[in-house]
Amino acid sequence: MKEFEELLKIITVLLDPKNGCPWDLKQTPETLRPHMIEEVYEISEAIELNDAELLKEELGDLLLHIVFQCKIAEQDEQFSIKDVIAKINEKMKRRHPHIFGDISVKTAEEVEHNWEKIKRKEKAHRNSILEGLPKSLPALIKARRIQSKAATVGFDWENVTDTFAKLKEELLEFEHELQKNDAKKMKEEIGDLIFALVNVARKLDIDPEFALELTTKKFMRRFGYIEKTLKENLFSSNLTEMENLWQKAKDEEDG
Repeated sequence: MKEFEELLKIITVLLDPKNGCPWDLKQTPETLRPHMIEEVYEISEAIELNDAELLKEELGDLLLHIVFQCKIAEQDEQFSIKDVIAKINEKMKRRHPHIFGDISVKTAEEVEHNWEKIKRKEKAHRNSILEGLPKSLPALIKARRIQSKAATVGFDWENVTDTFAKLKEELLEFEHELQKNDAKKMKEEIGDLIFALVNVARKLDIDPEFALELTTKKFMRRFGYIEKTLKENLFSSNLTEMENLWQKAKDEEDG
C-alpha cells in the first residue's frame, strides 16, 4: 500500500543520521519500550470504549512503533520490516495447516490443540507448554493464559459447574485459614481462590482483567459520588452515611 510505503519513508527521514529528528535519533529499542507498552494499553482502552475512531488512531501509533523498531534494527544490520513480515507470514501458514495444509479440524478447540502441538515442535528447547509467556504479564492475564494452555492438552474441568464447585471449595479453605489467622496460609489460599475465579471466568469466556477493570471504574464512580456529596465532611463522616450514599449512587445508575 502506498500509505505504508509513505510511513516507511517518513521513518527513514526521521532517522537520517545527518538531517533527521534529534529526538528520534536518540531512541533505542530500550527507550522506546515503555512507550510501545503504553500504546498497547491505549489500544485496549479504545476497544473497551468501542470507539472505532480512537482505535484506528491507536493502532496507527502502535504500527509506528513497530516500523520504528524495525528501522533501528535495519540500521544495525539485524533485520528489516520485510524480514518481520516474511517471518509472520510463514508462521501463520505453518500454524494453520487446516487452512494451508491437509489437516482437518472442526472446532476452535481443535485449532488451539493443534496450535500448541505445532508450537511445541517449534520450541523444542522448552520443557513445558506453559513456558514462553512474558514474565511481566499481569497476573490475571497470565493465570488465564496458563489455564488455557493446560486446557489444550485436556487438563481442564468439563464445564463451568465443575469450576464453580472448585471456586466454592477454595473459598471455604480460605475461610478456614482466616479463622486460624495464619498469614502465610491466607496468602496462599487467596491466591488459589483468585486462580479458581479466573478459571470460572475463562470457562464463561469472560476476561477477568477487563471485568476487574470495569468494577474498579464502577467503584471509583460511586465513591466519587460520595466525595462530591459529602465534600469537606468526608473525613468526619461514618460508614453508615457513606454506605447510604453508595446505595443512592447505585440506585441512580440502575434507574
